[in-house]
Amino acid sequence: MAKGYAQGQQKRMVQMPVNPLAIKTKKYALDKNKFITLNMSQVVKNQWYWGFVPLGLIALNVVLNLTGVYHNYWIYILTLVGAIGYVAFWAIQFTGVTQLEQYKQLFERYRYEIDSRQILMKLNDQEGGVIKWDMVKTARKDKDAYILDLGQYQFIYLPFNIFTSDNDKKLMEKILRDKGYIAAS
Repeated sequence: MAKGYAQGQQKRMVQMPVNPLAIKTKKYALDKNKFITLNMSQVVKNQWYWGFVPLGLIALNVVLNLTGVYHNYWIYILTLVGAIGYVAFWAIQFTGVTQLEQYKQLFERYRYEIDSRQILMKLNDQEGGVIKWDMVKTARKDKDAYILDLGQYQFIYLPFNIFTSDNDKKLMEKILRDKGYIAAS
């Protein structure tokens, strides 16, 4: 994703030699709701242990109430409000990204050309960007897509329906296996 470019600008692509074995996809634009959903699931996956803080506070308050040391009910309400506020904070952050003009290019329609050297993200034949495989931190195969993680809350989402054939899906899986991103099935 052409991160770091001013509004309205796209990185001019250096025309790389075309690989006849490259996977060429249909044009695809990431849905804003899908972006929010995937990032919220990544927050839960990365920060699940923070859920023990409100549980610990509630458990401590139950013990204090039952022993008669300190009777209160406000801690239940504040803990619930704090937990909801924390989740709402992240949801607002990701929703805000979908609304800002500077992140508009995350949701533009790209055509991907993928080979073992790089991923070309093309807006058209003259504009786009190059992502080298070493920029991909992890990858996974979901039930309906490949997800390439580029960093915290940055990813490329490649649904299976943008691939033009089953052979392209198999080649994509082979590339991901050869790069060590997914296990052999």
